This record gives sequence, C-alpha cells and structure tokens, in this order.
Amino acid sequence: MKRSKAPLHGLYAIADSALLGSRLTTAADACLQGGCRLIQYRDKSATASERRRRATELLHACRGYNALLIINDDVELARAIGADGVHLGQDDATADEARKLLGKNAVIGVSCYNRPELAAAAEQAGADYVAFGSVFASPTKPDAVHAPPELISRAKQNLNIPVCAIGGITTSNAQSLVDAGVDMIAVISAIFNGPDVENKTRQFVTLFGNP
Repeated sequence: MKRSKAPLHGLYAIADSALLGSRLTTAADACLQGGCRLIQYRDKSATASERRRRATELLHACRGYNALLIINDDVELARAIGADGVHLGQDDATADEARKLLGKNAVIGVSCYNRPELAAAAEQAGADYVAFGSVFASPTKPDAVHAPPELISRAKQNLNIPVCAIGGITTSNAQSLVDAGVDMIAVISAIFNGPDVENKTRQFVTLFGNP
C-alpha cells in the first residue's frame, strides 16, 4: 500500500453513500476539484461487491489529484483496492491490527468521540490521527456524544499526531476549530448536501490558508 504525498491537514471530506447515492463519484470529483486532498469513503449498506466498485472509482478519482482515500471501518476493503488507509470506530479492528494488515505506510485513523484517553491509547497503538466529535450538533449523527472545541485544544497539548474534528461543522463555525488548533475538519452535509460541491469545498479549504 503506497501512501501519496497529501498531508493529514485541512479539509477531510466524508463521501457518505447514504447521502450521495448515485452522486457519490461525481460529488467526490467536484470536491477534489475544489481543493480537497483527503476523502473518506463511508458506506454502511451496499453489498461487498458494490462497495468495492464504488471505492475503486473513488480511488481512481483521488489518484488524479494526488489525494488520499481513506476507507471507513473496512480494513479488508482498504487492503483489497490499495486505498491509502482506514478509519476505525470503537467496534472495528484496533489500530495495531489494521497496521499489521495494511502495512507501515497506511494511514490509520481512530474515532475517539469525547474521550482523550482513547486518543492517547490510539497514538500509543500506532494511529496516524485521531478524531473527536460530535463537535457541534450533527444532522448525520444526531445522537452522537458532544466533544467541544475546548476538549480538542486540551487534547492537542498531549498528542503528537494530527487531530481531526467532526460533527455539525459548517463554514460558519469551522473557524473556531481552526483557531483551536485542529489539524483537520471532517465534513459531510455542509459540503455534499447542496448544489455546488466544488464551491463549498473551496470555502472550507480556504480556512486553512490554501487557495
């Protein structure tokens, strides 16, 4: 598994098949055109063969922009298509298990919700980044636990790997997270639930000082 040159920094767009449906690949391509260089493929419902087909299409799109493709939850799928890495939740494989399967160059991300101790353990286990959320009320996960920006600021002081914020992030509230020192902001609805994915992406990318 070969890692591309894109850094773990800036906008982290989550291409969710439940929201995008047949628009998945075209919406992701528009996001890439808008400057995003880190995309996660999330799909909780499609068959294994359909998920592999969609993930492969997304990987090809990402390669055209030197962007990273991260697979949500599914380590085997990430390995099968040669994706750049995997994002793990509390019910998935551990970071060290994923590392053994995907290799030293894979990007391993771990959801830590609102628990800094999970982030410390994930870093110790070899994770490349951790994610906290929901930072704000999320339309995608309305029942998610709350992880305020202050928690992220404190976690940043104790971690040596990038920190990602997720949940309810919009162009109106994202600046507070950038000011808190977050390395990445993961966004779903605020990018993809609208008619102009490319322009909305560009607005988020600009928050990190990128054109």
